[in-house]
Amino acid sequence: VITTAGLINVLEMSGKKAEDLKVVVIGAGASGIACASMYKRLGVKNITMLDSKGVIHSGRDDLNKQKQMFAFDTEDRTLEDAMKGADMVLGLSGADLIDPEWVKTMSDTSPIIFACANPNPEIKPPLAKEARPDVIIGTGRSDYPNQVNNVLGFPQIFRGALDVRATKITENMKMAASRALASLAKETVPDSVKKAHGRETMEFGTEYIIPSPFDRRVLVYVASAVAQAAVEDGVARIKEFDIDAYREKLQHLAEHLDGKR
Repeated sequence: VITTAGLINVLEMSGKKAEDLKVVVIGAGASGIACASMYKRLGVKNITMLDSKGVIHSGRDDLNKQKQMFAFDTEDRTLEDAMKGADMVLGLSGADLIDPEWVKTMSDTSPIIFACANPNPEIKPPLAKEARPDVIIGTGRSDYPNQVNNVLGFPQIFRGALDVRATKITENMKMAASRALASLAKETVPDSVKKAHGRETMEFGTEYIIPSPFDRRVLVYVASAVAQAAVEDGVARIKEFDIDAYREKLQHLAEHLDGKR
């Protein structure tokens, strides 16, 4: 949900189209499969996934059914191979796996890296930016811009789902959460959030494509979007749903929580 929000915003900033992207996913566990599936739903067609044995390709006979969904005919075998011409790399694996030299071979415009291994990412932002000053990078750490933090998604997704008594979390509900986060990143950042990060300026751009976890408005944006999507998908057991009243209720809750900070 969170990296999809960042991708949505970078697509808007760069003018690229999802169907034209080459995306590389390092790590074929539950997170990697889930993220890649959301990218597909967004329209991405070219996804190269790697596990501990290298690129997942159609010539391998050791793949489970989840990995098989991402196997295709390619000559790429290593991460270095896969990163050539890549528009985006998502790291969900381990520290220091990305060589700065490989970053130089990525797409000519607006390459994106989400290096989410914690506490040490696949590549640290200073190294990536030294190799490619135009790279847009996020990590799981709070001491770098564009933090990919799970609290941006999961509490609010469940809040919205529970408040309309949804029977399940649908793909549309997850995508609604991503689009809500992408939208919030374009709003003026409150002074309290800037203070929490120790930054004087925070505004939509390459250093701010994902909202801050300290922004209480995340609750309003994401929970309301998820609740509305649940109603539209027919999985909400509350049939008469007033979205405006619900947003107002969430706003009061967000203000109450903000006052306790």
